[in-house]
Amino acid sequence: MDTVQELAFMKQLSRLILLAVIFTALVFSVKAQTQPNTPPVLPDFSALIKTGKISLEFISGFRDVKFIGVQRSLDSVLNFSTIGLVNNPNDFRNSYNDVKPLPGSNYYRLFIQFNNGRYLHSKIVLAVPDSTIDATKKLQLSDVKEAIAAAKEAGINTGTNPTTAKEKVVKEEKIVWHPSNYIYTTADGNVNIKLPDAPDKKYSVKFFEPDGSFLFEIPQIKEPFLILEKAIFLHAGWFNFEIYQEGKAYEKWNLYIPLTYRN
Repeated sequence: MDTVQELAFMKQLSRLILLAVIFTALVFSVKAQTQPNTPPVLPDFSALIKTGKISLEFISGFRDVKFIGVQRSLDSVLNFSTIGLVNNPNDFRNSYNDVKPLPGSNYYRLFIQFNNGRYLHSKIVLAVPDSTIDATKKLQLSDVKEAIAAAKEAGINTGTNPTTAKEKVVKEEKIVWHPSNYIYTTADGNVNIKLPDAPDKKYSVKFFEPDGSFLFEIPQIKEPFLILEKAIFLHAGWFNFEIYQEGKAYEKWNLYIPLTYRN
């Protein structure tokens, strides 16, 4: 091969190498445009109804996070509002405790804001009972008597006037109470609402203090089984409730939330 042929071959090879470099650059450019550097999708998280709170826990691989807000709603679709911020948003494992849940079903989602301005929402999660807590046994009359006695020994006002030991025994013997089949307190101190036909019939529930003062209302029970965290009631003691079906009185009774509870 003479010098002229060598030069022609080298020029052709250079052109091929240049075209290969340009083609490779174009491929990576297209990939970069079609696959933007978006934050990873937040993994599932849990929201468990415990005693005294609803506990949210999740694992996050996020970095460069500005803040993570916890948002809550009663209907799972609209009216989400931020109730607090996660303390250490860049930690791998994180948690948040809602110590003032709302009456009814509590739905949660996370709002993640990054330092570069990007943000995203997590999926929506319904708070469910903690399976590690045995809440199957209703409080019975004997439990209520024990709870009242324990509260009196602790110097807590149970809403009754001071009495002598003899009068106390007589009054306790005259207590007529049994747990409702629809709304009752369980061993963990929370309040269960059990209305199997709730999805088909419109039930509403109102709660009152013992003196008749209105406490709060659940306008419609949408699930056949619902747990109200005891923190909603703000204090231990007796509470009255009224159940309505299609606007008509269905049951009027009361329940007792003990100061202490059993897991």
